[in-house]
Amino acid sequence: MESIIPDYEGIGSVAVIGNYLPRLCGIATFTTDLVEALSAEAPDINCWAVAMNDKPEGYAYSGKVRFVVNQNRLADYSVASEFLNISQTDIVCVQHEYGIFGGSAGSHLLKLLGELRMPVVTTLHTVLRDPAPEYREVMHRLSDLSDKLVVMSRKAFDFLKDIYTVPEEKIAFIHHGIPDMPFIDPNFYKDKFGVEGKKVLLTFGLLSPNKGIENVIRALPSVIKKHPDVTYIILGATHPHVLKEHGEEYRISLQQLVGKLNINDHVIFKNRFVELKELCEILGAADIYLTPYLEEAQITSGTLAYAMGTGKAVISTPYWYATEMLADGRGKIVPFKNPDAITEHIIDLLDNDVILHAMRKNAYTFCREAIWKEVSRRYLEVFSEVRLNRSRHPRPRHLYIEKIKSITNFELPEIKLDHLKSLTDDAGILQHANHTVPNRDHGYCTDDNARALMVAAMCRKYLDTDGMCFDSLSSQYLSFLLHSFSAEKGRFRNFMTYGRQWTEEVGSEDAHGRALWGIGKAVTFLDDPGQMAMSATLFNKAMKAVEHFNSPRAIAFALVGIHAYLHKFSGDSEARGVREIIADRLFDQFKNNATESWPWLENTLNYSNGKLSHALLLSGQWMQRSDMVDMGLRSLKWLLAIQSEDNHFVPIGNNGWYIKEGPKARFDQQPVEANAMIEACVEAFNITRDKTWIDNAVMCFNWFLGHNDLNMPLYDPKTGGCRDGLMADGINQNEGAESTLAWLLSLMTLQKIYADEILKQPSSQPTG
Repeated sequence: MESIIPDYEGIGSVAVIGNYLPRLCGIATFTTDLVEALSAEAPDINCWAVAMNDKPEGYAYSGKVRFVVNQNRLADYSVASEFLNISQTDIVCVQHEYGIFGGSAGSHLLKLLGELRMPVVTTLHTVLRDPAPEYREVMHRLSDLSDKLVVMSRKAFDFLKDIYTVPEEKIAFIHHGIPDMPFIDPNFYKDKFGVEGKKVLLTFGLLSPNKGIENVIRALPSVIKKHPDVTYIILGATHPHVLKEHGEEYRISLQQLVGKLNINDHVIFKNRFVELKELCEILGAADIYLTPYLEEAQITSGTLAYAMGTGKAVISTPYWYATEMLADGRGKIVPFKNPDAITEHIIDLLDNDVILHAMRKNAYTFCREAIWKEVSRRYLEVFSEVRLNRSRHPRPRHLYIEKIKSITNFELPEIKLDHLKSLTDDAGILQHANHTVPNRDHGYCTDDNARALMVAAMCRKYLDTDGMCFDSLSSQYLSFLLHSFSAEKGRFRNFMTYGRQWTEEVGSEDAHGRALWGIGKAVTFLDDPGQMAMSATLFNKAMKAVEHFNSPRAIAFALVGIHAYLHKFSGDSEARGVREIIADRLFDQFKNNATESWPWLENTLNYSNGKLSHALLLSGQWMQRSDMVDMGLRSLKWLLAIQSEDNHFVPIGNNGWYIKEGPKARFDQQPVEANAMIEACVEAFNITRDKTWIDNAVMCFNWFLGHNDLNMPLYDPKTGGCRDGLMADGINQNEGAESTLAWLLSLMTLQKIYADEILKQPSSQPTG
């Protein structure tokens, strides 16, 4: 009967993530074999690899490797996910082993998987029975992020169900793949390796101390007495990581043991990594294969699978995979570290050809379903299944955000200013963008140029560069603000067209407050004497107007700016006087409206809410007003309580806001809300030293990275920009100035607190 070639409909491209040859390790061999087998079985599917590098220079990969990742560099994982997303990849198949991915327990991989759009099938090469907490957590997250988990043993299947509570329907059993070799007489290849007429024992694989080879060597003298024609071949290079740390210490110890036992003529060391063809020939020449590993916690073994697949009689210690594979007469099990038992079973098999050949046939027959042709078909079936299931049950992207134990182990993205620079021309920063392309139709505004001045000044202070770029940017933004200020009216204009025409004579109070916020921060951070002098002069001219402001947010912005200015010029009595006047005005608004259940100054929550609490905290602290500080903390705790669910930030949406005793608008969520809350939480930490506030700041920050209602990131790692908002139906893909500046200010705020906390780590921590 003719076989029917399956139709793997809808799968055009499969990417396999793992180590890859010529990197020397079992995962590299498996990944390479899987890619080649899938390509052979389904030639119409583009099957390729993402290779993990453990050294900066990488390896001389074949053309199947289209992308490489430095396993210890977190940023590479995001770039890899982006590459996979834009490469029209239909399925990602991960070869998982904790040690080949960076981060605690290999957690860097989770960032890559969390940003992928396509289904993920993960093959587990290790499943721990008694995992440490971080390993358990990574496995749980890996299960969440994978559409299917593939295991290569029944015990691994049971572990996932019973220990990690993975649903049975999410697990697939597929054998470890092996080459398709004929069942041949071992004498066929012996002359090729100079062991004709010998009884050949074999162990192969990368050499490391956990292999237990010394126990086979200790067993040999007694075997040789009964069968003097025995030769033991130890095939394989020393594992690269072992070689790097300990050199050839283990191999030398084995050679010394051979010499001590006077069996040099019966042991052959082949210290190299052999290609598949030669490996299969050496396996073919063996009469008995041995895996004398020292520990039971090995859930799979490619070397054992290869040996059984070539029809070898096997003697092994009882590690998990061997116990399962060698059951029902397919091999012999001996206790760990027991040379006498190894001796007994080798002699027994060499004395009984009938038993030996029956064992060979049982092993070979059992492994027919493990040849790569069958294994690749099973993988393709799983790929088709998960793709169909994803199409029937779509789900939001499930971005992984690592649980933060403390700010000191939170890995922040790098500051990237590409998009900020693209939005900036000789006039200043443009307000809006179509996707990532600056939109000139809406021109410029003072608000954004004030925030951009803050970013440029802070970057000049904190980034490790020569600063010339930031000096230039600061001059451009400061020039815009100087031009926007009307000396006659003492106020800032806000909106200017791309044709350089102001659309109003006086801007809003909020725009004026934001301008003071930005300029005050610039006074603190600017190093250039001319820029700093111009900023201070402009600040003093503009500050006078806010004495008469009533807009609470305008007052809050101005208070934050005045605080920053006083950080530089603490003796400026006029600025201190203005701060006292408007801080009292803001506080009175809170006192006159706040209730126990609604500790707020208005009956509506709308925009930049965190900035109001922030202003109270700053002013109360420096004016020595504990009542202001208490109101700031109380209102901020309330804002967090009503804007968080399931440990993620849910800012009040601007599509309706939140009216007292009315419904909360869920969308559209704006980046400026996250920024306001982050800066307020950091200030609460500065006052209280309670690190819960840092946890809250990180929660709000993670909103940008995808820990939000839609599990979708707003931060664009490619441009360094930020999307304009979280809508009910997805992300607003435009990357305007306000959103990008909110992101950069948030990132720099956390980077500063991160650096401050790191610097404190060597010293003893206060108690009590």
